[in-house]
This record gives sequence, C-alpha cells and structure tokens, in this order.
Amino acid sequence: MLQTAVSDDEIEYVQRKGKLWHLRYPLVDDPETHLVVATTRPETMLGDTGVAVHPDDERYRSLVGKKVRLPFVDREIPIVADDSVDPEYGSGAVKITPGHDPADYERGQRHSLPIINILEKDGKLNENGGPFAGKSREAVRKELVAQLDEMGLLGEVEDIVQQVFMRVVRDLDRFSVDHDARFISWVATLVERELANTARDL
Repeated sequence: MLQTAVSDDEIEYVQRKGKLWHLRYPLVDDPETHLVVATTRPETMLGDTGVAVHPDDERYRSLVGKKVRLPFVDREIPIVADDSVDPEYGSGAVKITPGHDPADYERGQRHSLPIINILEKDGKLNENGGPFAGKSREAVRKELVAQLDEMGLLGEVEDIVQQVFMRVVRDLDRFSVDHDARFISWVATLVERELANTARDL
C-alpha cells in the first residue's frame, strides 16, 4: 500500500524480479558495530534521514535513540522505533528515505525527519548525491554497491520477486490536503520516473 490519499484501486501492480541488498551502517558511538538495513534500492541510501525498527524487536531495542553514520555523505541519522516495520522482512531494520518512498514519507512525518531529494527529473543524482552527483541512478547503483563491498559494508544480497506499481491517478487534486506541496511535487516526479523505469525493465 502507498499509505497516502491515493486509494489502492487506483493503482495497478506487476511483479518483477529484483534484489534485496543488506547494507551495513556503522553506529556513531561504536563504528565497529553495524546496523544492517535491507533495501531494494541501495542508491537511495544517499537520501536517508533515519533507520526504523519495530518497537517490539528485541534485536534492536537497545539501539533505538542511537545514531548511525551514513556512508559516502557522512550524515548522522537516528534509529527510531516504528510500528509499521515488519521484523520478518529482510534484516528487520529499514532505511527511511522520505524524499523517495511514500511509506518512508509517512514514517518521516511521524518522527519529524527531514526530507532530502537526491534525484533530478532526468533520473540523475543532484548535489545531495555526494560523490555520485551528476550520474544516472543505474550507474550509481552499480558503483555504490561495488564500493560498499570494498568497504566491507555490503552484506547479503537476496534474489526476490517484488511488486511495482504501473499506474497512479494523475489528478493530484485528489490528494488529501494533509500532504504538503513538497510531497505532491515528489509524487508527480516519482510516478513519471517509475512508469518509465518499469516500462524499460519489463
């Protein structure tokens, strides 16, 4: 579910093969200890502003309130407890990228996390992409994963089947006024980019 004012019957999904990358984020107060997050889009880590775990997950309870350091951009981001996290999915810890994922936007709002957009409309990374600025999303994914591996910060890589949406209503006036202009602008860009990416990958 998108967890926005877009209703589920306005969305069409298809299944496609993908990967689930496990990334190791060093703790700020103990760099030799890592929190492993699982993601299907590793390049969006550059826009992370938090990491979420389920409040009842004993594995991570002691880490809530601490911070991890985001590789490449050296950003310190908090570890928060959020009921929406599925402890059984991946590592049980999920990166929060409010500028590039609807569910993460909602999580970010709940925990007052900043929104960082890393992509231009043409799919290339902007100045928030750090050392990858100006490069395409596809190129960054390959380079970033390879560099994480060299740094010892890449864990397991799983083959998965994931659902991606094919269509979302274009009438943005249907969105709830609870969502601000930044979110509506982001959704418009996201829809266009995801439709293009899905059509190319099928």
